[in-house]
Amino acid sequence: MGFRRHGPFQPGDQVQLTDPKDKRHTVTLREGAVFHTHKGSIPHDDLIGLPEGSVVRSSGGTAYLAFRHLLRDYAVSMPRGAAVVYPKDASMIVGMADVFPGARVVEAGVGSGALTCFLLRAVGEGGRVTSYERRADFAEVAKKNVEKFYGGPMEQWRLVVGDFVDALDETDVDRVILDMLAPWECVDAAAKALTPGGVICCYVATTTQLSRTVESLRDHGSFTEPHSWETLIRDWHVEGLAVRPDHRMVGHTGFLVTSRRMADGVTPPPRRRRPAKGAYGDEGAGA
Repeated sequence: MGFRRHGPFQPGDQVQLTDPKDKRHTVTLREGAVFHTHKGSIPHDDLIGLPEGSVVRSSGGTAYLAFRHLLRDYAVSMPRGAAVVYPKDASMIVGMADVFPGARVVEAGVGSGALTCFLLRAVGEGGRVTSYERRADFAEVAKKNVEKFYGGPMEQWRLVVGDFVDALDETDVDRVILDMLAPWECVDAAAKALTPGGVICCYVATTTQLSRTVESLRDHGSFTEPHSWETLIRDWHVEGLAVRPDHRMVGHTGFLVTSRRMADGVTPPPRRRRPAKGAYGDEGAGA
C-alpha cells in the first residue's frame, strides 16, 4: 500500500461528510452499509463511484458535502494513545526542519502517529522514516492510525518499540525529530546519528523544557545556535463587509526548537549577543 490518489470513491475509502453547519463525520465505505445520523441515513452505495466534491442527501433531506478528508482533518480526529502533534505544528516541523523527498528521518516519541503521517508524506516513496516509541500501547495506536490513513503498511516506515538512546541503530540520518518530555537526554544520540548539515527539531510543551533543550544543544558543541519559536493560528470571519478576526484561535500547543549538526571536530563560533544580566544566575554571570 502507499500514498493516496484522487478518483471516484471506492469501498474501503474514508469519506468525510460535512453538513450545512460544518459538522463533520468520517465514514469508511462498505458495500451495503448505511450511515445513520439524526438528520437521516445515507447508504454507502450512494457514495461509492462518486467523484470527490459530490453532494449527497440523507433520507431527511440534509445535504452533505463528500470528500476524502485531508491529513489535517484526520490528525485531529484520529484515535489517541498520546496527545497528537497538531497540524499547525506538524506543518512547521516539515517546513522549518526542511523534511524533503527522499530524506532519512528519525522520529522519537511517535505518540498517536499524527506527525508520522506528515513525515511519511514529506519524504515520499524514496525516503524513510524510523519511529521510536517507549510505550508499546502508544506504538500500537500509532501503527493503526498510520495504516488506516494510508490504506495499509508503509514500506518507508519502521516502528521500533524501545528507548531512543538505547535502540537507535542508524547513522547518516538527515533529520531527527524529538517529541518527548526530556529531549535534552537524547541530544548526544541525535548528534551521533545525524549527518553533518542535518537538522534536529525538538517539540516541547513548557518554557522550562524549552530552556533546558536549548541550553543542552548549546552546551553539546556539535550544533549551531538553536532557533526557538511557537506558532499561533487565528481564523477570520469573512462575510460581505463583515470582516473581522474570529473570537477563538488555536493558541499555544508547543514550542519548536531547530538546530543544525556541524562537521565533526568543528565548534560553533561564539555568540555575539550577550545574555541578559542574571540569565544564568549569579554564578553564571560572574563567570
